[in-house]
Amino acid sequence: MNGRDLVRSVRLFGTVRGLRAARSAWRRRRTDAWGLPPRGAERARVPGQVTGAEPAPGGGIVRFARSELLVRVAATGVVFWGWDGAEPEPSYALDGAPPKPDPRAGLEPDKDGGWRIVSERVTVAVSRHGGVEIRTPGGVVLRRDLPPRWWEPVGGGPARWLQRSEVAADARFFGLGGRASGPRLRDGTYRLWNTDPRGSFGPGDDPLYITMPVQLVVADAGTHLAFIDNSWEGRVTLREGEEGAGSGHDRPGTSEVRMGGGPLRCWVVVGTPARVLRRWTGLTGAPAPPPSWALGPQHARWGFGSEREVRRVVAGYRERGLPLSAVHLDIDHYDGHRVFTVDAERFPDLPGLAKDLGADGVRLVSIVDPAVRAEPGNEVYDSGAAAGAFVLDGRGREVRGEVWPGECVYPDFTDPRVRAWWGGLYEERLAQGFSGVWHDMNEPVAFAPFGDMTLPLSARHCLEGRGGDHREAHNVYGLAMARAGHEALRKLRPEERPFLFSRSGWVGMQRYGGTWSGDVATGWPGLRASLALVLGLGLCGVPYSGPDVGGFDGSPSPELFLRWFQLGSCLPLFRTHAAIGAGRREPWEFGPQVLGHARAALLERERLRPYFVTLAHLARLTGAPYVRPLWWGAPADRALRDCEDAFLLGDALLVAPVLEPGANRRAVRLPRGLWFDTASGVAYEGPGQALLDAPLSRIPVLARAGAVIPVRGEDGGTELEVWSPAPGRTGSGLVVEDRATPGTRPAVERYASRLVDGRVVVERVSDAGAVRPERRVRVRGGAAARAPRRAQP
Repeated sequence: MNGRDLVRSVRLFGTVRGLRAARSAWRRRRTDAWGLPPRGAERARVPGQVTGAEPAPGGGIVRFARSELLVRVAATGVVFWGWDGAEPEPSYALDGAPPKPDPRAGLEPDKDGGWRIVSERVTVAVSRHGGVEIRTPGGVVLRRDLPPRWWEPVGGGPARWLQRSEVAADARFFGLGGRASGPRLRDGTYRLWNTDPRGSFGPGDDPLYITMPVQLVVADAGTHLAFIDNSWEGRVTLREGEEGAGSGHDRPGTSEVRMGGGPLRCWVVVGTPARVLRRWTGLTGAPAPPPSWALGPQHARWGFGSEREVRRVVAGYRERGLPLSAVHLDIDHYDGHRVFTVDAERFPDLPGLAKDLGADGVRLVSIVDPAVRAEPGNEVYDSGAAAGAFVLDGRGREVRGEVWPGECVYPDFTDPRVRAWWGGLYEERLAQGFSGVWHDMNEPVAFAPFGDMTLPLSARHCLEGRGGDHREAHNVYGLAMARAGHEALRKLRPEERPFLFSRSGWVGMQRYGGTWSGDVATGWPGLRASLALVLGLGLCGVPYSGPDVGGFDGSPSPELFLRWFQLGSCLPLFRTHAAIGAGRREPWEFGPQVLGHARAALLERERLRPYFVTLAHLARLTGAPYVRPLWWGAPADRALRDCEDAFLLGDALLVAPVLEPGANRRAVRLPRGLWFDTASGVAYEGPGQALLDAPLSRIPVLARAGAVIPVRGEDGGTELEVWSPAPGRTGSGLVVEDRATPGTRPAVERYASRLVDGRVVVERVSDAGAVRPERRVRVRGGAAARAPRRAQP
């Protein structure tokens, strides 16, 4: 470590903690030098020529001179392939058993000496050299995986490998977890390693807290999702294609995945975006819907400092007529930052505080960090040590790192026994009056001025009994912690739906809750990154997320705060949050004008609460994210594929946030169909671009003609807001009422709208027929639908 590293460490963590972090980093480096011998000489290997095949239901095994490939197509059309004995299980990504193979599909000889599997929804072709093509039923190639290459250490050990793939020249890449530069992923290299970016981040920072080897590829020929089921560190290099490149020939888009070890296995899902996400969450798990109150506005701060300050802030919301659903307590409410404790001086009666706030409809949410202060006498440490719960190094010693409480140890959440032990500790949180938890610092983090801020790569983990080291466990650490917390909350409070969201995670984390942006930088680039993260995560199967409104650090200008607040009010997790040294985030701190406009955004969010509840349950039932890119229903529209500054909120609404300073108008790209400006009532006919007013008081929100939207009425019940269908067209909408009990399948109400003699008719549709709805109906946009403005190309 040079002097610059030490100075940076001291600046980030403080003098004493910075010096300790430096020592911890050196200790980690020494541990790995002993526990991870150098790779030495390597042998390169490719599959070689095909030598034969063994058919089986859904596919079979294709053998090559130096490798073998298992290929299997499920009855749903989901494709799995794995090299050299790699099977679908074991996997942290899958929710239960893998899908059953399609009994009607099997291996058959293909041209040029290869093999193929033909099913109703997809065709898979394996070349004689080990290439794998995914084709539509009509024979159009969606993805071509070239023969892989391995580098195997001569003295033994994990083989690193490379997989190159080609897609259509017009294709666009999305996904790879939470990427601040998205949602469309440009040419470049993306690291697969969950990472604390050392402070706040913006669009140029990568990687961040949640990385996933999941690519969603959208092209004219179709949409597909490809998932490399491997949790090791890796890098993905993407390059978009070019049509007409090189003497009129198309240059395909390319993806190059390099992994430092682990199995080479892949899942591919094809279909429309909606079908892809449905099958994807069918494979990796349905998203856990949050309780209804967690879809309301929430307020957090690192640095509330005391019970008195929490009461003051909540009273400020109440006195100014601002809705508030929850307050989040950060690490400063702990005793010495020790997890599962309370500072009794600053919070002398936490259960009483929770009871008083609950009387006003405000819940308390607690931060929970995984790092445990390594200190005899600390009850959590003592009980964990007795249970053998903490991660060890190769010599059987506890792995220690510097975190907020000081020198800490880390539970091994990849051990079922440890998850059960840790889950029992959440009883203390519930006894203190908390209604939910947010997991932080669970990449996991160990402060360091150089290298990755995490555990030694040689640290040992249970990995569900298989055994392994941190190279394999790192990316799934947060996922396994989320599982421990979610299962504990369900056991401790079986009558309530758990509320849990996590800073880090991996494929399948939606089974246990959601996430948030982490420490996004205060500034207009951070505002734009907030939207990119939510959209990208939704396309990876994680629908419930949102940013720190206002940014984590610094002091936003009144305009920036308001624009962030307006965007946040349209996202699933709507939470203000800031660092201990940052400016305030209460809406009244920015002056009366901002307060008035923020109140309007809050009240509109509350009015739309039944719609958010519906979207939450539909996400569980269908996998569709609440927040969707504009191309969701029209992936072949290239102009929509490249639009990143607006989004669909469900099927009914289009939201166009203001992402630049000083703007009072903005251009909005509209999908095909009729759209109403919900503020002015003016109708626009898409596809094309419309220029809409965006005064400081609001951001443009448009409603799809014919949409039936559940909203909160003046009496607190759910009523239907119906936007007039275009002449000659019909509309529809769904309503799902909240059912608080876990495991209860909610009832889905279906509604249809149409014009009859110029009058809007709304009916509830069921298998028994169509009837007049019992809910109150309010029609909007009638006259404007007959004289829309045409959007410009």
